[in-house]
Amino acid sequence: MDELTLTKPDDWHVHVRDGAALHTVVPHTAAQFGRAVIMPNLRPPITTAAQAQAYRARILAAVPSGLRFEPLMTLYLTDLLPPDEIVRAKAAGVVAVKLYPAGATTNSEAGVTELRKTYKTLEALQREGMPLLVHGEVVAADIDVFDREAVFIDTQLIPLRRDFPELKIVLEHITTRDAAQYVAQADAFTAATITAHHLLYNRNAIFSGGIRPHYYCLPVLKREAHRLALVRAATSANPKFFLGTDSAPHPAHLKEHASGCAGCYTAASALELYAQAFDAAAALDKLEGFASFFGPDFYGLARNQGTVTLRRANWTLPQSYPFDQAQLKPLCAGETLSWKLG
Repeated sequence: MDELTLTKPDDWHVHVRDGAALHTVVPHTAAQFGRAVIMPNLRPPITTAAQAQAYRARILAAVPSGLRFEPLMTLYLTDLLPPDEIVRAKAAGVVAVKLYPAGATTNSEAGVTELRKTYKTLEALQREGMPLLVHGEVVAADIDVFDREAVFIDTQLIPLRRDFPELKIVLEHITTRDAAQYVAQADAFTAATITAHHLLYNRNAIFSGGIRPHYYCLPVLKREAHRLALVRAATSANPKFFLGTDSAPHPAHLKEHASGCAGCYTAASALELYAQAFDAAAALDKLEGFASFFGPDFYGLARNQGTVTLRRANWTLPQSYPFDQAQLKPLCAGETLSWKLG
């Protein structure tokens, strides 16, 4: 197969930052996707419906003329987010609330310190039918970084699922066989997103020829056995698994730093990277469901109209993009990809 036409896909997890950075990253996402779920972990975080609406307006102002793109807004869950704000958010078109365990990843300092503190808000979320999007890692210092997702499932997610049986939960950017198995066996209220980089790479990529900071993300890349489990899940045609890039832009000088930022920037070549992963698994026929159908179905939204076309063609990803006053280096910068959008 040398050409693949898909119903216009969506990205169910993306970071676009704010300010001048929007004018680099929003056009990349809008060129590939009809809609995208926008992460709320700004400084300060997006915790009210009014803030979400204002942020949405700033994003739309960065969409190039001629492109149709809908940002789907989220709120940042804190210990103190009031239940009434969920009602206001639903009325304002906010689609979900994001759970960051405090200290788990970029700009998560305001995140949840103890799930029990959020239960009244989660009750409102369940009542309104809005999904909870979960960064599924524990942050205790005595837990190995490669075990944080599995421990979170056992100690946090399973009790949460029991206490809120009809709350829609998306376990985002899953990285382990444990998570893939848990979601596959869970009920219809549980789903997961999978990134292109976790389908393509295992943890060796971070250390190949030296420390490669642009392959460092959270949750971190795992062993090959886990990567293969994610590929099986993504290509299984199970509607619980769908596309979420977790594309996360950082200035190159802050990635290439003694304390480098976590995040892989994939927005500019997202569909090409997913096509490469599905092609390697001889499963290109499964990409449309994963990219275009299962996400909107879980969220209760209509599938997109229109199509995009990927063609088998070698092309070289740019070394970097302008990023405000800095440079933004994409994952696979300067490398040759084998699929091209458009």
